[in-house]
Amino acid sequence: MAKKQNAEASPVRNSASGDRRQKEKSSNGARAFALAAAQLADGRHCSDIVVLDLKGKSPATDYFVIVTGTSDRQMRTVADEICEAAKKQGLQRFGRAGYEQARWILLDFIDVVIHIFDSEYRDYYDLELLWGDAERLAIDN
Repeated sequence: MAKKQNAEASPVRNSASGDRRQKEKSSNGARAFALAAAQLADGRHCSDIVVLDLKGKSPATDYFVIVTGTSDRQMRTVADEICEAAKKQGLQRFGRAGYEQARWILLDFIDVVIHIFDSEYRDYYDLELLWGDAERLAIDN
């Protein structure tokens, strides 16, 4: 009887480890996308680019990408290009806010949230201070 119980328990363990591997793969994909979005913003001359690793700190997302744009046109262009890059990677955008006003454009990809600020809003909301205990990821230029 003990052998039967072990045999039945085995698929549960395999399923749990499979779920863990899938979660790690998803997290690695989110990290790669966050860094790619930061590099895209850098290529479009945004400034003060920060990628925060929020895993274990935020129940809502794994990564924040925070950038400052210089004009509403630039900010919208960066937002559009990040959305296009996400689509090419098979990622779906679940929300967008602030696009028309272009003071703070938020793009929500669930595991990655992109914040594109103008300088006034960036200084006022200071997300880096709010998430000061989060690890900052290095961005390859």
